[in-house]
Amino acid sequence: MSQNTAAPRTVTTVTADQPRIQQHRRYLMCRPEHFTVSYTINPWMVPANPTDTAVALRQWQTLYDTYISLGHEVQLIDPIPGLPDMVYTANGGFAIDGVAYGAKFRFQERVPEAPAFMEWFRENGFEVVDPREVNEGEGDFLLVGDTILAGTGFRSTGDSHREVGEVFDREVVSLNLVDPRFYHLDTAISVLDPVQGPGGVERANIAYLPSAFDERSQAILAERYPEAILVDDADGAVFGLNSASDGLNVFISPRAKGFEAQLRERGYNPVLVDLSELLLGGGGIKCCTLELRR
Repeated sequence: MSQNTAAPRTVTTVTADQPRIQQHRRYLMCRPEHFTVSYTINPWMVPANPTDTAVALRQWQTLYDTYISLGHEVQLIDPIPGLPDMVYTANGGFAIDGVAYGAKFRFQERVPEAPAFMEWFRENGFEVVDPREVNEGEGDFLLVGDTILAGTGFRSTGDSHREVGEVFDREVVSLNLVDPRFYHLDTAISVLDPVQGPGGVERANIAYLPSAFDERSQAILAERYPEAILVDDADGAVFGLNSASDGLNVFISPRAKGFEAQLRERGYNPVLVDLSELLLGGGGIKCCTLELRR
């Protein structure tokens, strides 16, 4: 059930007739200099399928350049040999108001990433909270308005939902994932309007893939976000929802054609960036993008 560590807040959802407002973002990224698929920890990873590090680097650079061109700030963490999944920086922690809740990875292959990310946070002025519970950062924690949506079922544990609520003193809503293709929450939900808008009016809206969740979680999402965009499986299967948004521009896979059309209908500007090579490791745009909220 939901982990409610703070009183629920009334959130005004964003409707189709409201203007979209671009907001400045700060992101943490990591160049995929050591990207390959040599083990399997999610259904997308098949070591027998060849990967091309050079292609991954070019695609990643396009995403980086796109963020910069639209006025966003991108900081980098150094890639470490032997840690091919460091490119998926979203899993490295969860940061709000200058506090970084560190990751504690479920699979041994990724465990060494956690201290590297926590060291980066410390060196860059964040107050770092060492986790006690298994969690994979923004992979399973999404900030929507003033509420943290928290995923479980494959990676992060329900105990981490309680812990993240205690760290940030915010309401936490637990959601259960049931499709192994969508093993992290950020593969099945895209936060479109995640922060307060002008005048302190809270804007909150999401897009999500209903079939990735159990019935209880679907009911929670339908009640809390009645104006949400419901994405179909064809767009989910190309990681269309593994996207980033600045409130106006939504960075998505060019193969998510239906989601692209839905965004345009709602007044968003879809920005198409192909990360197909990195999808071989089970990651897309959001996986490669950790938001730094100071």
